[in-house]
Amino acid sequence: MIAEAGLAALWLAAGLAAYQLVLMLLALRTDVEVVRPMRAVAVVQGALTMIAFAMLLLVFARSDMSVALVFENSHSAKPFIYKVAGAWGNHEGSMLMWVTILAVAGALLALFSRRTGERTLIAALGSQALLALGFYAFLLIASNPFARLSPAAPDGQGLNPLLQDPGLAFHPPTLYLGYVGLSVAFSLAVGALLTGEVDSRLARAMRPWVLGAWILLTLGITAGSYWAYYELGWGGYWFWDPVENASLMPWLAATALLHSINVLASRGALKAWTMMLAVIAFSMSMVGTFLVRSGILTSVHAFAIDPERGTFLLALLAIYVGAAFTLFALRGATLKEGAPFELVSRETGLVINNLLLSVILGIVFLGTLYPLFVEAISGEKLSVGAPYFNSVAGPLALFLAVLVGIGPLLSWRRERRRVFGLLKVPALLAATALAITIILAPGIGILPRLGLTIAAFLAAASVLPLVVRNPLRAPLATWGMVIAHFGIAVALIGMAANAAFSAETLAIAKPGETLNVGPWFVQLKDVTPTAGKNYTALEAELRASRGDGMIVLNPQTHYYSDPPTETNESAIRTVWNGQLYTVLGRSDPSGGWQLRLWWKPFVTLIWAGGALIAFGGALALLGRLWRIRRPRRARGEWHRKGYA
Repeated sequence: MIAEAGLAALWLAAGLAAYQLVLMLLALRTDVEVVRPMRAVAVVQGALTMIAFAMLLLVFARSDMSVALVFENSHSAKPFIYKVAGAWGNHEGSMLMWVTILAVAGALLALFSRRTGERTLIAALGSQALLALGFYAFLLIASNPFARLSPAAPDGQGLNPLLQDPGLAFHPPTLYLGYVGLSVAFSLAVGALLTGEVDSRLARAMRPWVLGAWILLTLGITAGSYWAYYELGWGGYWFWDPVENASLMPWLAATALLHSINVLASRGALKAWTMMLAVIAFSMSMVGTFLVRSGILTSVHAFAIDPERGTFLLALLAIYVGAAFTLFALRGATLKEGAPFELVSRETGLVINNLLLSVILGIVFLGTLYPLFVEAISGEKLSVGAPYFNSVAGPLALFLAVLVGIGPLLSWRRERRRVFGLLKVPALLAATALAITIILAPGIGILPRLGLTIAAFLAAASVLPLVVRNPLRAPLATWGMVIAHFGIAVALIGMAANAAFSAETLAIAKPGETLNVGPWFVQLKDVTPTAGKNYTALEAELRASRGDGMIVLNPQTHYYSDPPTETNESAIRTVWNGQLYTVLGRSDPSGGWQLRLWWKPFVTLIWAGGALIAFGGALALLGRLWRIRRPRRARGEWHRKGYA
């Protein structure tokens, strides 16, 4: 009865979504008072989806093999954490998680939105209901997560071993919260376009949602990058895989939207641009959902292989995105912009920021979808990989990093201060970094060299908003901005150092032999069999040294029976200036073993930078929420000075 209860909750939630949409149409046409009932309906709808998802978690936790989804994606011998996480490690479960977050986001909008106009809120709740209704239909018609299996199977087929990692418990939910969090910004934009209430009040209402979604996307992408880094055993942190790009594209759009919202909230400008970015940001989430769930891609991340489901998702994408852009085309031209601004001003900096982010988004979008389009039209398979993205998007990203260091120092509307004089120290540090790399590492590539140079500039420039004034009186939002921008510099140092100074050794070694990688000497001591809870394994004992003691690493090769799969489990040792990364391969007829060794200087700064970016965003979010409750008089000084 657990599965039937979950299915019933889904049907009831779908009915309430339809009712919520009808209430919106009635209110906009007849001015009927529906705000209170719409709020209640949205809250109950969110509660019902939570019940449905809880029922799915329960059947997975109990290993109920009478539910087809549990049989196909779990096994009674799996560790408990993977039984529960397996609920969203598949197509149907992940889509139920998607619609649950969508409905709960609508409920939170109904409960806490007090800063938008009443008609805009009604239209936004109706838009959110329409989004949810399409995904309810998808689940109930094409992807029922509670379908029964008759007769019940004695045991399940097991979860993909690549997904049997704690990362599965954190990475997908975090990304989904970010993806679907952008739906609220989308719905508010649609509501404002319908009612014509696009103003600074709307921007301030949208900002916490966009900032929260951006923080979660940052955490999800950072965690997913590290998960792929240590789990897949390939030694890299970003492959430009289409599914990776599917998460990057909404993040780029959300970053542009976040900066554009700041202009609209503070100056009443960029109204049409902000509305368009709100539509694009959630559209990129929809595109990502289609790519991953439609079966069009072959990836460990892609859960669907049914073309009918892909067609359904494509239809939803076309309807929602097409309707939103049509609405923007009809209403966007009627929006009046705010006060004008001069060329040297914070508004100009944010506009350039938006343009660069949009161009990078276009580059990633084109490189991701063009091969799929060519294959669909001609059948020819194309591959667009790291060389394209790095060479085309890389220089733009570096220029954007320079602008990130300069923009926050500018004033709104017109710059009267000698801002560029403040940049002498950052410029001197950048020149020093450039000279050091030329002298000590003349053979590295131009992009890593520029990356290290610009990272030094940005690290110093990012703290200037606090240096030029009393840090103790700076708002939390300013502290958050500074930390996030400093995190970009930290991550950039990690990326540039990894690209410039990594060393790799691929060799066949017999027990007792020693290999060299970077400053390390690594000896293969032995390879022995071992066993885990649901797998058998071969484990290598590696003894590594570089003149300051010895460390032991134990990379493994795992063999799973349900489903039959072989995986490489890397062993990584982190030291203060990098990571030693080791992978055990297959045996050789000569009695040796394949070993892949990497020395990756300062690679951990990539994820440390990502964590700092997210932490800065969280501080900014707390600051924004706190400022909502502060007296206007207390906030006015910062706005007058151009710092907020």
